Amino acid sequence: MFVRIFLLSLFFLISVTPLSAATLADYTFEDAQKAADFRNVIEEMRCLVCQNESLAGSNAELAVDLRNEIFDMMTAGQDKDDVIQFMVARYGDFVLYDPPMKPSTYPLWFGPLFLLLIGAVLLIRALRKKSVAQETELSDNEQQRLDTLLKQPSDSKDAKK
Repeated sequence: MFVRIFLLSLFFLISVTPLSAATLADYTFEDAQKAADFRNVIEEMRCLVCQNESLAGSNAELAVDLRNEIFDMMTAGQDKDDVIQFMVARYGDFVLYDPPMKPSTYPLWFGPLFLLLIGAVLLIRALRKKSVAQETELSDNEQQRLDTLLKQPSDSKDAKK
């Protein structure tokens, strides 16, 4: 049973791989450099629907439309930088997998570090509180009660015998 599922999964993965590769084969350029630039651009751009895939890897309708638009722009003579500037102007820095360092993207760049520092400070404070915890002394009344409890024979020991 396990072998059957494994083989079926393997067959599925092997059959799906050419389909995703074939989508990029539709875009042909006369210049090899333009083709390389096209592939770089669509790999640098984030799919706005999937958000965790590049335009090259996504099969969402919007990703296909954006790939077609980028292809049209590059075949019309625009270079890689012009296309990237157009996409950023249209969709914002979110469309880039590696957004530039500027004040509007500081939370993206420094947010995780800031949260890590807050966590470290809270952890250090908690550990210091724990190590500095003061022992409270028992009052005379509480000490006498403790002594009498400790001197009494345990009922649980008698019950086990």
